[in-house]
Amino acid sequence: MSFESLNLSAPILKALSACGYTAPTPIQAQSIPLALEGKDLIGSAQTGTGKTASFVLPALQRLLVPSEARGKGPRVLVLTPTRELATQVTDAVRNYGKFMRVRSGHILGGMPYRDQMDLLSRPVDFIVGTPGRLIDHLERRSLNLSRLELLILDEADRMLDMGFSEDIDRIAAACPENRQTLLFTATMDDAMAKIAARLLTDPVRVAIEGKQAEKLHIEERLHVTDDMRHKNRLLQHLISDVNLTKAIIFSATKKDADQIASELYSQGHAAAALHGDMSQGARNRTIYNMRRGKVRLLVATDVAARGLDVSGISHVINFDLPKFAEDYVHRIGRTGRAGATGVAISFCSMNEVAYLDRIERYTGKSLEQHVIPGLEPSRPLRRVNSGPGGKKGRPSFDPRKKSFGAKGGRPGAPGGKPGFGRREQQVVVEYRRGGRRDGSAGSAR
Repeated sequence: MSFESLNLSAPILKALSACGYTAPTPIQAQSIPLALEGKDLIGSAQTGTGKTASFVLPALQRLLVPSEARGKGPRVLVLTPTRELATQVTDAVRNYGKFMRVRSGHILGGMPYRDQMDLLSRPVDFIVGTPGRLIDHLERRSLNLSRLELLILDEADRMLDMGFSEDIDRIAAACPENRQTLLFTATMDDAMAKIAARLLTDPVRVAIEGKQAEKLHIEERLHVTDDMRHKNRLLQHLISDVNLTKAIIFSATKKDADQIASELYSQGHAAAALHGDMSQGARNRTIYNMRRGKVRLLVATDVAARGLDVSGISHVINFDLPKFAEDYVHRIGRTGRAGATGVAISFCSMNEVAYLDRIERYTGKSLEQHVIPGLEPSRPLRRVNSGPGGKKGRPSFDPRKKSFGAKGGRPGAPGGKPGFGRREQQVVVEYRRGGRRDGSAGSAR
């Protein structure tokens, strides 16, 4: 199948050709014709499958027909969970619409209001925005959605995770009832089904799963870690690999991202942090510097897992495992893109076993453990689940012994005194009871 067979206009086909695209991905091939017919749509597919073009292309096609409604508000509105993803969608609009006369822009938190007010004060075709700032403009009455024709929710599952459900409802309520709505998500659960029922009318479902999804060429490795010192030693070894050209190192918190990036920079590495507490300008500069090769090691929270598109990422290192299994897939999807190969390395300590179990159940496969000579863990990783299927059994160690085999020093650490540390006790108790708590610290995004 070619893009020509999707009945897209000549200016759009010319732009796709200029971008080097010849054939649509499975999600594009199925979604675009339905969207062009004006149907409400639920598209579910994993990262790296081409979801952005699945809604940008039919939206641009719609804009070739002049609007019958008067006013200054946008005809197309895309909601995204993060500023990075909004920027990526905006870039796609400009690239695919480069041979059209489309007035577009983004409305993001952390950016000056003046430029946004100027954008909205004149007729505009295509707006991409984050929910919080869009709500601000609705309350200021600087955003008018009365002539909106197409509402698109990109990565809707992430927006729900981030607590934007009420904002989404308020924005949708400000749109005409006869609008077309497209919803794209990596996961489809009860919460997603409820919001789809509220916002969409007789939607068609397009699901690209399993064999149909684009296979990423990623080698996945697991390293068992004892403590923070052990993690840092492993990281130092991995980043010294000459085959690591560019890497994203994921940490659980913003504070850790800053600290790790600062330490790497002081050691002479071209490293920088990326997280939600940075201004949009600082984040844009960091991403720009990585694209230019000025940053080799990007230490990021999950704010960068979705929407960050930088070519040449050879490695992804999960310094901390993600709390949600879906985030693991989005993280490692930053490498192995566009047919290239990549390496995804995950560290896992005893208090992260629950996260590892979730990841393996979600992906349906076990992560292969690797050991670096001289950096071996002092104790094996104790698992309760027998594998990706999640069948529970008895722990392979005896809690009554109150020891992981360590000797002398801090409980639970290499050379530690016999006995469980507080976190290790909580892991064993909750696993035996089948509880949800795992004793690990939560992540700040």
